[in-house]
Amino acid sequence: MFINVECLRESKEIAMRKRTKLLVLFGSLWIAAGSSLTGCATTGTERATKTSNTMQTVEGEYRQVSLQVDATNASLQNLISPEQTDQKKAFNDYRDQVDRMQKLGEQLDKHTADMRRQGQEYFAEWEKQGSTFSNPRLRALSEERRAELRQTFARIPEASIGVKGSLQSYLTDIGEIRKYLSNDLTPSGIEAIRPVARKAMLEGEDLKISIRPVLDAIDRARRSLEQGGAGRGSAPGGVPTGEELPAETD
Repeated sequence: MFINVECLRESKEIAMRKRTKLLVLFGSLWIAAGSSLTGCATTGTERATKTSNTMQTVEGEYRQVSLQVDATNASLQNLISPEQTDQKKAFNDYRDQVDRMQKLGEQLDKHTADMRRQGQEYFAEWEKQGSTFSNPRLRALSEERRAELRQTFARIPEASIGVKGSLQSYLTDIGEIRKYLSNDLTPSGIEAIRPVARKAMLEGEDLKISIRPVLDAIDRARRSLEQGGAGRGSAPGGVPTGEELPAETD
């Protein structure tokens, strides 16, 4: 009996390739199914926790911005000081501080947008779920709690009025000072830039003052969110459980 070894080898290779393709396809379908199930499993408490975590990130970045303003202003003051003897070293330090300030500004802008979007999604889903209650007392209580927390959350953008503009103005000025001195790091160039530098440092101080109300608003909203929507004894969406409902009166 004659066996074609080459044909047998090719048949085995074809079978192995088919088996590998099936395994890859099955694995991809399994991952996709798992991802879909995870997305559907998101609860009001999970959304509240996610929003609260982003708020905490934004709060921390605002505090970092205040500290970075101090560091940037200090490096700028050191650079324009009449007693400065090593302008190149001072300029390099200032340049690095400006880079850090600009990076913080970009991160803050992104995470603030994330916080706003997550808050809107959280309240929209809460409203959607609240409308499905058949018990009128639960439905009214859900609406009351949602409106209360939304009002607290709305204080953040109210407190933020002017902050974005102040931050952008400060970033623009310190960036242009860096650009100017990168072309004219001479005693005459530094002397000419001093009035602009002092103005920029004052803008930094004003920025720090404008941040304080925002920090207070974020802290209050985050605490309310944690105690309400993500707190114990609450149903998804921040509605207290039946044991906490007020007793009916005649």
